[in-house]
Amino acid sequence: MPKKVQLSAYGGVDQLRIVDAAKPEPGAGEVVVRVVAAGTNPGEISIREGLLKDRFPMDFPFGEGTDFAGRIDAVGSSVTEFAPGDEVFGWTERRSAQSEYVVSSPANLIPKPPSLDWFRAGSLFVVATTAVAAVSAVALHPGEVVAISGAAGGVGSLAVQLARRAGARVIGIASTENASFLRSLGVEPLAYGDDLAERLRTLVPSGLDAFIDLFGGGYVELALTLGVAPERIDTIIDFAAAQKHGVKTDGSAAAAARETLAWVANLVAWGEIVMPLTAIYPFALVRDAYVELARRKARGKIVLALDAAITEPIRPPQATA
Repeated sequence: MPKKVQLSAYGGVDQLRIVDAAKPEPGAGEVVVRVVAAGTNPGEISIREGLLKDRFPMDFPFGEGTDFAGRIDAVGSSVTEFAPGDEVFGWTERRSAQSEYVVSSPANLIPKPPSLDWFRAGSLFVVATTAVAAVSAVALHPGEVVAISGAAGGVGSLAVQLARRAGARVIGIASTENASFLRSLGVEPLAYGDDLAERLRTLVPSGLDAFIDLFGGGYVELALTLGVAPERIDTIIDFAAAQKHGVKTDGSAAAAARETLAWVANLVAWGEIVMPLTAIYPFALVRDAYVELARRKARGKIVLALDAAITEPIRPPQATA
């Protein structure tokens, strides 16, 4: 029988179980996709652990995952945009992407460009829309200076490049291991840690114009201390600080559209921007994938492969620091 990830309670990775599931049938206006690859995202850890149950209440049991890529398996009545065999990617709002088969609205899918590989396609939606929303939120102008925390992660690695495309000078806050990678993107790396505020003042004596927080843990307060106006600060994770200080919280939902996904996908497919992969995990090792993701050390994305031929994690070559 087809397999899917299912959770029966809030908790740790032990709650991630792969269970048998009946193959779904498309309803009117729906399609069924045979999934090739599905993304993992840090927000899914918070949802699984119950940390976001007030913002995202869930009824048990529920599935896991938002982004995916695959081939159309079946189409429901009135669907004319896609046909069986078409290669597509996109997202589901039903938390069910980490499954062998996903039911989707055609409105949440776009054709996969031939030059975009399955693994980047299958993990693109959340990071692409989040990066676009965060960069748009701080309204960058050419010549301005923006600092971005979590700059080498899945969202960060795209956000720094989009900010550069907007003409900004970008300071990427990340580990020292990611310094060479960030420099290769035209970003000025700055290690997180002690005396960060003072080091930012030294690096940018005229002051920052904007700040994008993709990591949490006090970066909103840091940006305010450095004199960044609240309306030029966006956090995708520190909602308590945002409520307290009146900064923005634009994330994936603010840019969740096919047009946004298609734009970023074409930039990646044609090499205009880089989308790094940390690892490709076989579906059976979904728990291991989330253990690594929880360490918050990934450069780019950690992806699940639903190809039975992939039985061990694959780690593409990475640039070294």
